[in-house]
Amino acid sequence: MGETWFLTRQIFPLLLMGVFFAGIGVEVLPKEFVASLVGGNSLSSNLIASVSAALMYFSTLTEVPIIKALTLLGMGEGPALSMLLAGPALSLPNMIVINRIMKPKRAALYISLVVLIATISGLVYGSLMA
Repeated sequence: MGETWFLTRQIFPLLLMGVFFAGIGVEVLPKEFVASLVGGNSLSSNLIASVSAALMYFSTLTEVPIIKALTLLGMGEGPALSMLLAGPALSLPNMIVINRIMKPKRAALYISLVVLIATISGLVYGSLMA
């Protein structure tokens, strides 16, 4: 029980922070802008979602309310999945560490594969859910 309470105390503030920023995003970002970039289920929408998630830094569980807010603004289901897959797998700090450990060629291959697989998964999911 002590471990559960410890994890709750550790994760709950991060989740609240994600919900807070998602709420701000819903009010600030125009629906047309989000829908033009990641609306629908095109290759470009899924690729933009994957690359932007790879460049963002999501704390644990903060990606869920942020992506929920983006779906309210017109993000497609495929791009949402692409973002949910690429976000936890990559971030700028993560890429720096991978580059130092694996060397640039291998790091570039790893990063490219994560983005590619997230993009393809989003395309397949989006077409199945349509």
